[in-house]
Amino acid sequence: MFGGCCARSRLEWTDKGSGVAVPARTTSTSASTSASTPAATYPRGRTRAPNSNAADARALTQVLFDQIVELEPGTPEHSRVRAALIEVNLPLVRYAAARFRSRNEPMEDVVQVGTIGLINAIDRFDPDRGVQFPTFAMPTVVGEIKRYFRDNVRTVHVPRRLHELWVQVSGAIEDLTVLHGRSPTTAEIAERLRLSEDEVLACLEAGRAYHATSLEAAQEGDGSPGLLDRLGYEDPALNGVEHRDLVRHLLVQLPERERRILLLRYFGNLTQSQISAELGVSQMHVSRLLSRSFARLRSANQLES
Repeated sequence: MFGGCCARSRLEWTDKGSGVAVPARTTSTSASTSASTPAATYPRGRTRAPNSNAADARALTQVLFDQIVELEPGTPEHSRVRAALIEVNLPLVRYAAARFRSRNEPMEDVVQVGTIGLINAIDRFDPDRGVQFPTFAMPTVVGEIKRYFRDNVRTVHVPRRLHELWVQVSGAIEDLTVLHGRSPTTAEIAERLRLSEDEVLACLEAGRAYHATSLEAAQEGDGSPGLLDRLGYEDPALNGVEHRDLVRHLLVQLPERERRILLLRYFGNLTQSQISAELGVSQMHVSRLLSRSFARLRSANQLES
């Protein structure tokens, strides 16, 4: 009963819905094959390829692409082979998503976004170009994940140039940390990347600017006052803004000599005797001019009328 199976150098598993036959691992007996690589059954009668290493995944991907190019897009057979390609190459997506573990984003979401990039790569892949599918698909998967972080995760959107420089700064920080055995200085990072220190500092700030924090939100844990209470202060000169604007409006209505006397007296802090010496008039005349100026200002001041 098993003689024919033992004589075969390679076994095949079949997608029950589409009749697609793809190679499985090379085995010596069918009994060892069924014990070590059981097929997982999925809805609608499909079976999943047994767990295989990277070489088996590449071989299976090649076979599936050879079959999908002969199928009409939109047909059930084409959809089933396309779904099999997605399943076989999901480890590629998980490998790419693992590079973004430090972003504090649920890995399930990152894998889903990477799977969109995988599907786009499958739809655009041309087997006749002689390029391995993982080599072709990885930039598309990583690019889709990066676009997700840039456009959806950040609530603070930074300029694209700073975002791209942040990637270079992060790589330089890792290299210099390994080289010197300590965290690099801003000057060392700038020298390595041939940037100014201000650009490096701007990149570091942009890299941390993922989420906006309310100024009125209390600090978590200790319940301390929010940023608005700790950073804000009342400007003592704020109350004088309206008065300075009113005085400026009234001063332009005075004659030039009276305006100069007021400026010397109250902005230059000169006494009436010093003003009289400055203008070459008597101190009594300076006093009369000041009194007349005050009367004109009061009559023109609508707040006191």
